[in-house]
Amino acid sequence: MKFMKIRALALSAIASATLFAVALEAQAEAAPQVKFATSAGDFVVEVYPDKAPRTVENFLQYVQDKHYDGTIFHRVIANFMVQGGGFDAKYLQKPTRTPVVHEGREALAKGGPRNVAGTLAMARTSDPQSATAQFFINVKENAFLDPNAQSYGYTVFGKVVSGMDVVEKIKLTPTGAGGPFPTDVPKTPILINAATLVK
Repeated sequence: MKFMKIRALALSAIASATLFAVALEAQAEAAPQVKFATSAGDFVVEVYPDKAPRTVENFLQYVQDKHYDGTIFHRVIANFMVQGGGFDAKYLQKPTRTPVVHEGREALAKGGPRNVAGTLAMARTSDPQSATAQFFINVKENAFLDPNAQSYGYTVFGKVVSGMDVVEKIKLTPTGAGGPFPTDVPKTPILINAATLVK
């Protein structure tokens, strides 16, 4: 009788481990990764279609369209975030598609990440429904950017999974005026040479 119980427990443990492994595999498959090769080094971001599906689809379409290739990080604030994906090295704004529907609140409700260091979010104007291609990477906890009942906030849809040291290097680059921007532009341009889907 004792042997039967032990065997049943062992089979149950194996089944649980198998289910856990399958769940982890499914989660990994649901998290595409994009590699950014920049003039400051490379970093990889992981995005979450299960949390912000339209935002991720929009971002990955820009990646597939090679939109980010040849753009710069045009706004860098060391104690806040680094922003890019909209302007080329001559500060010309690249054309974009129709804005993506804001998904910040929905993403949080699904257990998505908040605006903490290393997370990837959509940049926008004061209009919550204006996000197109530009993104930013938080370099510190920016809780005031999180969506809540009173504010749309900013949609977080991924995070840096490798190369955060490169992002740290970018945030420390000296800045000043550049192109149409009076402040916060890297004095030595930080160029995105290529953004490619790696997973």
